Amino acid sequence: MPHIDSDIKLDFKDVLLRPKRSTLKSRSEVDLTRSFSFRNSKQMYTGIPIIAANMDTVGTFEMAKVLCKFSLFTAIHKHYSLQQWKEFASQNPECLEHLAASSGTGSSDFEQLEQILEAIPQVKYICLDVANGYSEHFVEFVKDVRKRFPEHTIMAGNVVTGEMVEELILSGADIIKVGIGPGKLLYWEPRATAPVAHAPGALHCSRDVTFFSGSVCTTRKKTGVGYPQLSAVMECADAAHGLKGHIISDGGCSCPGDVAKAFGAGADFVMLGGMLAGHSESGGELIERDGRKYKLFYGMSSEMAMKKYAGGVAEYRASEGKTVAVPFKGDVEHTVRDILGGLRSTCTYVGAAKLKELSRRTTFIRVTQQVNPIFNDES
Repeated sequence: MPHIDSDIKLDFKDVLLRPKRSTLKSRSEVDLTRSFSFRNSKQMYTGIPIIAANMDTVGTFEMAKVLCKFSLFTAIHKHYSLQQWKEFASQNPECLEHLAASSGTGSSDFEQLEQILEAIPQVKYICLDVANGYSEHFVEFVKDVRKRFPEHTIMAGNVVTGEMVEELILSGADIIKVGIGPGKLLYWEPRATAPVAHAPGALHCSRDVTFFSGSVCTTRKKTGVGYPQLSAVMECADAAHGLKGHIISDGGCSCPGDVAKAFGAGADFVMLGGMLAGHSESGGELIERDGRKYKLFYGMSSEMAMKKYAGGVAEYRASEGKTVAVPFKGDVEHTVRDILGGLRSTCTYVGAAKLKELSRRTTFIRVTQQVNPIFNDES
C-alpha cells in the first residue's frame, strides 16, 4: 500500500538562521578550515570544504586552478582524457590534493579511473556519481572500487535518506553525496527564438536553450522523485556521523546564505554547480544575445550532455536536465570571495568562531519569505 510520510520536510528557502550572542568582533576572526579523518580510507583532509561539482560545465581544470588557491576542492568531470590529466598534473602539482577523479559505473569509466589514479598517485579522492544511488548495482560498484583502491577516499551518491547513507558507508564509501532534484527555480523566460550568436571558435549548440533559469536538474519534474534538501541533509548527516562517515550537500544552493544553511544543517562538505557556472573558468559555450554574454550550463543527465557524450538520449530513458544560458560572470575568484565572505558573516551572527562550530550554533526558524521582493528579481 502507498504510504504518506506526513512529517514536514523543508528546503533552504523555508528557513533562516536565528542570530545569537557572539563574542566575535570581525568576520576576519572566523576560521573556515576543516580537518577530517575518513572512516574507510583513513586519509586526512584539511581545507575549506566547498566542492565544485563534477559537471563538465563546472568541474574543470581551469576551475581547480583557482579554487585550490583558496583551499577549496574540485570534483573533476569524467570526460578529460588521461593525457589531459597528465598535462594538468605536471603543470599544477599543488592542486592535486584538492581534486577528485570522477567515474560512473560503466566499465569504460572504471578503466579510465584506474589509468588516471595509477598515472597520478597524488590524486587520492574518487567521486562515484550516478543519478540514482539506490540501485544494488551501485552499491556493488562501490564495494568493487573500495577493494581496488583501499587507501583512496571515496565520495558516492546521490541519495537522500539515512538508511542508504549507512549502506553506502558500510560498503566502503567515505563521503556520501546527498541530494536528488533539489534545485531552486529562480525565474523563467520562454526559450530563445531569436538568433543566438556564438563566440568565435565555439562549438555549435542547439538553439533550444532556456535563458535566465535556476537549477538544471529536472528529476523532480520528470520522475516525481525527490526530497527537500535541508531535511535531507539533516537526516543524512545524522546517519553518517553515527558511523563516523561524512556527507556532501549536493545541490539546491543559489546564494551564499544557502551554503551557510547547508553547513548549519550538518553537512561536512557543500557541492556547488550553478553558483560556479557562467565564469571564465567554467566549461560551456560562450554565446551572445541582445548584446549580452552568456555561458551554457547543463546537467549531466540533460539531452545536451547525452548528445555530446553518448550520441543522444537512449530510447528507454528521458532527459532529466535542461540547458540554460546563465549571464557571464567573469572570473570565478570574485564569486568565491563572495561565498566565503557570506559564510564568515553567518558565523559571526551565530557566534561560531570556526566553521566546525556552525552546526552546533544553528537554530533554524521557519519562514514564509526569504527576502523583501521589492527591487529584487528573486522570489
